[in-house]
Amino acid sequence: MFNNKQTSRLLSSPYIAWAVIFIVVPLAMIFFYGLTDESGAFTFANVAAIGRAENLKSLGLALVLAFISTIICFLLAYPLAMILARNKISSQGIITTLFILPMWMNFLLRTMAWMTLLENKGVINGLLSLVGLPNINIINTSSAIVIGMVYNFLPFMILPLYNSLARIDDSVINAARDLGANAVQTFFKITLPLTIPGILSGITMVFIPALTTFAISTMLGGSKILLIGNVIEQEFTLSYDWNMGAGLSLVLMLFIIVNMVITMMTDKASYN
Repeated sequence: MFNNKQTSRLLSSPYIAWAVIFIVVPLAMIFFYGLTDESGAFTFANVAAIGRAENLKSLGLALVLAFISTIICFLLAYPLAMILARNKISSQGIITTLFILPMWMNFLLRTMAWMTLLENKGVINGLLSLVGLPNINIINTSSAIVIGMVYNFLPFMILPLYNSLARIDDSVINAARDLGANAVQTFFKITLPLTIPGILSGITMVFIPALTTFAISTMLGGSKILLIGNVIEQEFTLSYDWNMGAGLSLVLMLFIIVNMVITMMTDKASYN
């Protein structure tokens, strides 16, 4: 018979094997290629390539668009999450399914749908023409990329916010109101602080994929707007320079780690 420790090791072995094959090995390959040249010699040149003007421009634009998309997702998601939490729908599974359902559709198909909506002779401009309004030229712009990011990543902001709001005890809110706090004071003194963990989780879950995306910017930006994700993707698929692509990926990984560390520190401070 196995004891509890041996049973735990046995049950965890498939996950450990999966983690080694699909997490540890790919990361090791990224570090190897990113810190070596074509001959296998150690170098920082691939990482230092982020300092090139074109790469800095792509990185800066990616950071700006990811930040804007995250802010928009938060402003849209928080009121909606509050409405859902206040309605006290009996089955939380219904809420989860409601926002996960669109994610069942392929990511590329969802983005292609926005191409149809936003193109110059697309659905939106067709409707505007019917009512006599001027057309909008939004496709192949940064605005179109932000729209695509917000649409694809909004559920990742809604769910953690909803979970945080749903856990707030009504008695806490009622106690604040009984003590004379108005709706605004109750929100900023009670509701908002109690949902900080959900806010931080949502920010992380939106900002990181928005920063690293390349499919959305390729499809809605028409390959005219290059984000750092596009530059890395082209290094691997067009230039076949795995060393350069991996080096730039390490820089992007650093930004992701910094974001996660700041989030963890802020989350920890909110509990103290």
